Amino acid sequence: MPTYLAFLRAINLGRTRVFPKEDIRRAVEATGFTDVATHINTGNVRLTTAMRSRARIEERLERAFAADRGFEVPTIVFSAAEFADIAETGRRLSAERPGLARHYVYLLKDEPSAAAVADIAATSSELGEMVVSGRAAHALLQPGYEEGRVDPLRAAKLLGVATNRTLTVVTTLADRWC
Repeated sequence: MPTYLAFLRAINLGRTRVFPKEDIRRAVEATGFTDVATHINTGNVRLTTAMRSRARIEERLERAFAADRGFEVPTIVFSAAEFADIAETGRRLSAERPGLARHYVYLLKDEPSAAAVADIAATSSELGEMVVSGRAAHALLQPGYEEGRVDPLRAAKLLGVATNRTLTVVTTLADRWC
C-alpha cells in the first residue's frame, strides 16, 4: 500500500488547539489508515492506505480531526515520493546558498498559480528569498533576517493553506519515512 505523509496546520498553539501526537495517531488509526507514526509534537504523520486521492485522504483526516478535537485542523498530504522530492530540492537549494541563517519549507495544500508564484518570488529581499517548487515554498533566510519573526519575508499570506517546517525536520522525515 502507498505511504503518505500528512502535516497538520495550527495545532498545539496555546491552550485551545492542543492535539498531542498520541491523540493524532489514535485518530488517524480510528479512521482506518495503517502503519501510522508521528514525529515530534507538531503534526507530522506517516500513514499507509489503499486510497489514491490526496484530496480524499485530506478530507477524511480533517473530518476525523474535527470530530476528535472540536476544531478544524487543516491537513496537507503528500505521497512519500512527492515529499522525498521536496526534501531533495531543499538540500539542493541550501547547498547552492552557503551561509543561510535559516531554511523553512512551507508545505502547500494547493500548487500556486504562475501569478502567485511570481508574487511570492517578489517578496525576496536582502533578508532572503522565496523559491516555489510545486506544492512547497522554500524560505531561504540570510543572517539578520529578523530573528523571531514568523514571516520575515511577508510571503505567507500569498501561499494559501500552508504549514511550515525547518529543512532539518523535512530532511529527517524524508530520510526516515520515504
